[in-house]
Amino acid sequence: MTKAINDRNYWLQTMLNIADPVLQAISIRQLKQKMPIEGTLLDRDQYSHLEAFARLLSGMAPWLENSTKDGEECQLREKYSRLAREGLDAATDPCSPDFLNFSDGHQPIVDTAFLAHAILRAPTELYEKLDMRVKQNLVIALKASRTRKPFFSNWLLFSAMIEAVLFRLGEDWDQMRIDYALRQHEQWYLGDGIYGDGPEFHADYYNSYVIQPMLVDIIETIGDQSSDWQVMKEKIYKRAKRFAAIQERSISPEGTFPVIGRSIAYRFGAFQHLAQMAYQHRLDDSIKPAQVRCALTAVIQRMIKIPGTFDEKGWLRIGFCGHQPELGENYISTGSLYLCATVFLPLGLPKEDPFWQGEEDWTTKKAWSGKSIPIDFAI
Repeated sequence: MTKAINDRNYWLQTMLNIADPVLQAISIRQLKQKMPIEGTLLDRDQYSHLEAFARLLSGMAPWLENSTKDGEECQLREKYSRLAREGLDAATDPCSPDFLNFSDGHQPIVDTAFLAHAILRAPTELYEKLDMRVKQNLVIALKASRTRKPFFSNWLLFSAMIEAVLFRLGEDWDQMRIDYALRQHEQWYLGDGIYGDGPEFHADYYNSYVIQPMLVDIIETIGDQSSDWQVMKEKIYKRAKRFAAIQERSISPEGTFPVIGRSIAYRFGAFQHLAQMAYQHRLDDSIKPAQVRCALTAVIQRMIKIPGTFDEKGWLRIGFCGHQPELGENYISTGSLYLCATVFLPLGLPKEDPFWQGEEDWTTKKAWSGKSIPIDFAI
């Protein structure tokens, strides 16, 4: 078995190990009963369950949507797609013990947006195959978040993402929420592929956790609905390509990366953007898909193997490498951690895709061993 095939199998098994406790519990309407909630604020039980479910699906969605008929993996995909749809029913049914919070407090707008992003990434498996009753409940849940006012930061994109998926589903949608988020992020663009998170620069991974992936998918979804948005499209793509190149170069030869900024407990979710650009075939020409796979595999292996990452029942625990509860900000709880699943977006690519073929050292591994690498440049 080649390393490339081993890598895919490893990615898939790791993703399913992360997913199992969440999807198994919510599919039988026992997520609130079974999921532990680690965190510093006592109100996290109001939000943590939607965080876990929505963030997990946001990362799994491309794999669930992959229609390749490939034996055992296809059977697994059918199983987990069914669990996800059962979970969507449980999460949006007002009579369910696992009916989740889409409208009270500030946090629900965040994870309603991650759920919307999941639907945008897997519209067939996570919407079209739902019963009409569940579709209606899901749309009601998405619209319930409209009562939440986003902060003047990356949160504007949460409102925009929800409206984008409502557009995608053929529902009434608010163009102004999208337009405001797009125009404001244009104002916050700092140069060389990087946006500020609000008026000031923050040295963290929010360009990858939220900003760039959502900008790309929002503009891809609604860009042709306005000539103004159409003009923005190529700039957003160009900046996204550059930021992915920066991310690829930030992975050390050993599969480590700088431990900086807020929300570092999202672990390898820090590379959602690089994973998305690989999944969407939008990498810079200087970067081979296989080198991204090899780099991200090194990161995943480096982090996931550390003792304490999971509790005895398989739930994620707060930390960067292992269990480090001191690294959880006051808004971090168990559910928040499932943003790490977004690194697995390339599992939506078929096994035959170049991403899953061959073996290639990534940029820093080549550079620190004296091999030839492309010179870097700003845009």
